[in-house]
This record gives sequence, C-alpha cells and structure tokens, in this order.
Amino acid sequence: MTSSVTAPESATAAVALSGVTKVYGRGEAAVLALDGLSLDVAPGEFVCLVGASGCGKSTLLNLVAGLDRPSGGRIAIDRDANPGLMFQEPALFPWLSVAANVEMPLKLRGVPRAERRRRVAELLETVHLGGFGRRQPHELSGGMRQRAALARTLALDTPVLLMDEPFGALDAMTRDLLHDELERIWSQRRLTVLFVTHNVREAARLADRIVLLSSRPGRIIYETRVAVSRPRRIDAPEVAAIAAEVTDRLRTEVGRHGQ
Repeated sequence: MTSSVTAPESATAAVALSGVTKVYGRGEAAVLALDGLSLDVAPGEFVCLVGASGCGKSTLLNLVAGLDRPSGGRIAIDRDANPGLMFQEPALFPWLSVAANVEMPLKLRGVPRAERRRRVAELLETVHLGGFGRRQPHELSGGMRQRAALARTLALDTPVLLMDEPFGALDAMTRDLLHDELERIWSQRRLTVLFVTHNVREAARLADRIVLLSSRPGRIIYETRVAVSRPRRIDAPEVAAIAAEVTDRLRTEVGRHGQ
C-alpha cells in the first residue's frame, strides 16, 4: 500500500482522509491501529472524535499533524494549512516565561522581533492572559497553563487546529470556562478543529459533528450532527440527549469487544 499527503481534491474539505491505515511493528508482532478510515472535515467545521481507549484517536491526530506517516491510504490537507497540535499536557518550556513560550513558534518562523512582541501581546489578550506574560509556567494554574498552550498553538497562524484531550486533566468548572473560550476563538478565527476526547458530554457541548471510532483497529462506526444552537451549556437537556445517544453506541461497541 502507498500513502501520500497532498491538498484535498474537494474544495469543500480542509482535511480529507481516504482509506487511512496505520500498522505498528511487523510480522506476528504487528498491531493494526487504524483500518481503512475515511473522513472529510469541512473548512470551519468542529469535529470531535470519541471512542474507547486504544482505538486510534491520537494516532489519527499524529498522522494529520505529520508527526507520523500512514501505512496506507491518503491524507489531504489544505495547501495553506500547517496544522497546529495541542496536547492534554501544556508542555510549556519551564525555563521560559509565558510570553517567551508563546513567542517560540513566531521566532522559529523568522518573524521580526517587533512583530513578535505585538503578536504575543495580542495572543495573550485573546486567551485572557494579558498581564501574565512575564510569569513562569509554574506560577500559573492548570487552566491558565492550558490557555498559554492554546496561545502558543494559535501563534502558528494555522487554520487547522488539532486537539488531543486538551482539557482532560482540568476540573469541571475550569474545563467549562475553557470550552467557552475555545468556542469563541474558533468562531472568530473560523478555524477547522479536530478534537479528541473521552468525554462524550464535552463532544456534544463543542462539536458540529461527533465521530465515533470502533475499538482497535479504529474504524468509523457512527457519526452524528449536533443540531443544537450555540452558545451551548454542557448541562443543557439537548446536549445531554445527544451525549446519551453516543454513549449508548459506545457502550455497545465496548461490550462487543468485551472491554
């Protein structure tokens, strides 16, 4: 099988996966992580991936981000997009200030110093961290560190944002506040977001579309549009109903595999 990363054939897709397969190892020790997965994400669409642990959600993000190559199939990304990837942990450099962390992608791109300072100030304001630029990461709360990590990802100035359980380690109230912030930034910047989460209610709160992956090897077994007006509350009855439907299907899939 061959694989490639190119621009999408369809003008309606910011990210397009066609028959993507990923195998780790060789011979009898080989593990099939993804099997023939096809998915189109439209420009400006917010798609949440859910599924049991080990189903290949993070593997898929790594492939789209270019951190790994598929064993087969095709991944197509908008020509102007160099996807930004945000992890569950902030992964900030502890020896740098918050501002210097956010500045790093701009510096690596060769942006002039004066422009970097202007952009960093703008990005910190965007995530409501204005005035915290000189602080060290350890001086911030968990939620504030995630805001700083989001600002650093936005500094890549990419229209495609990949998020791997970015709020999974946060308390419920902080997570809810960051949902609001992410939704605001996504809407203002018209970003395309591919968001991995184990929290089905979080997916229903954020997504335009929820995609459910099977247990390993990962295949798409169900997807649904979230036809609930924004802004949404995570405890809204409409959100709860969609989450319950997806959860029932996830339970069935997990039970089918005896997990």
